[in-house]
Parts: sequence; structure tokens; C-alpha cells
Amino acid sequence: MPIRGVAKGKYRLREYLAFIGASMLDDKRSVLVGTGLPMLAAMLAQKTHAPNLLIMFEAGGVGPQLPELPVSVGESTTYYRGVAASSMHEVMSMCQAGYADYAFLGAAQVDMYGNINTTVIGEHDSPRVRLPGSGGANDGGSFAQKFITIIANQSRRSFVNRVDFLTTPGYLDGPGARERAGLASGSGPYRVITQLGIFDFEEETKRMRLISLHPGVSTAEVKENSEFDIIMSDKLGTSPEPAAQHLQILREEIDPADVVLGK
Repeated sequence: MPIRGVAKGKYRLREYLAFIGASMLDDKRSVLVGTGLPMLAAMLAQKTHAPNLLIMFEAGGVGPQLPELPVSVGESTTYYRGVAASSMHEVMSMCQAGYADYAFLGAAQVDMYGNINTTVIGEHDSPRVRLPGSGGANDGGSFAQKFITIIANQSRRSFVNRVDFLTTPGYLDGPGARERAGLASGSGPYRVITQLGIFDFEEETKRMRLISLHPGVSTAEVKENSEFDIIMSDKLGTSPEPAAQHLQILREEIDPADVVLGK
């Protein structure tokens, strides 16, 4: 699926999202990643500008040098040349102790405060759609210093006034809410990435704010594809585009079988 106004036949939506996600991750930091696009982003960062990025998987793999994309967070390759082959208990304990700089998570729904739903669409006891569930997303979003959310299809169904089920807490209902719930001060949502742009969260209100438009996308499109009103940054920028090197690494080294990129 091409991304409107950006790809022009050069690359696909998921390639672009993986590139943008990778750009969020700094060298010499640690990141807990989920299955799919978060894996692609973390691997691309490690193979380009962040060679010392410590990747962690909830099933127990810590610090691997991944040969290619794992099918899941529990696949044997998540331990390849790693610094530890531990357990879910150990990895989640590391997050709780503050050793995870980032958690990189997917989402089906997100609201203005960065709360995530990956459990059900509709009523919990009689849902219209049953989603994969939390996995380690609640732990990562609760205990990592910052968490990044990636959504491949921003629409009024995914950017909602209120998530149908709270799988992972963002800023809950506003300033101070995470702290009142017992979560660490200063933690919480850091960025949201969609096919339309990049968002952060306003410091005073903790509400989502658009900080970068992808090339060829307008602010009107972003507003049309959200139930809630999105704050616009005074310094609204334009997202970068990947170089040929990034695309080659994604296609030939990370996901040559098109497991995620081909969706």
C-alpha cells in the first residue's frame, strides 16, 4: 500500500513508517519492542544510526543482533548474539526498575491522551472485534521512561474520543493522572506515528499535538481522520524521507520475505 503524497512508487507505507519509527530511537538507549512494525523500526535503527541500541523482547531476549525479522517476540532469533536469554519475568522486572528507555507499541485505537486499546472493539463482554490483547504492552507503557505508538491507518475509528478498552495507559485523563495511578513521574507517551504525521503531547495539557506532516499530507487530512480535536504545533515540520540505504536494509536484510512490509 503506497503512502499518499510521499511514496510516488518509491516505497510502501510500512517501509516509510518503519523508517520514521527508527528515527525516534537514539543510540546507547534501550527499547522494549512488540511484534511487527516496532521490530522493523528497532532493527533499522540498530543497523543504521543506533548500533548500540539495546533491543529487549518480553519473552526474554535482551540485546540481540537480529539476523532478520522475528515472527514473534518469542522466536529463537530474538536471542541471537544477545547479552541475555532470560525470561518474561526478568524483562518486565527490568522495565519496572526503570531500565527501559523506550517501549515501542502498536495500537488499534488511541485517544487524545495517548491511551491505547489493543483488546476489543465494542463492549468487552460482547465485542464487535476481538484484538490480540495486551501481551507486554501494558507493562511497557506503564514502566518504560517513554513509549512510542505506531498506527498504520489513522482514521476516525483509530483516533477516538475514548478508547473502547484501556489496554495500556497513556496520560489517562490528563495532567497528573499517571502519577495518581502510581506510575512514575515523567513517564508516558512520547510520540505517535501514523500514515499522516508525527505527534507528541503538549506538556501542560498532556493532549496529543501534531508536530510533523508527512510530505504531501495536509492538516485538513489529519483533522478529518480524528474524532478528537488535534492541537497543531506552532513549529509544524515536514517528516523526512528514507534514503536508498534504508530501503535496501529493510528489503534485503530485515524483512526479505515481506512478512510485515508486504501487508
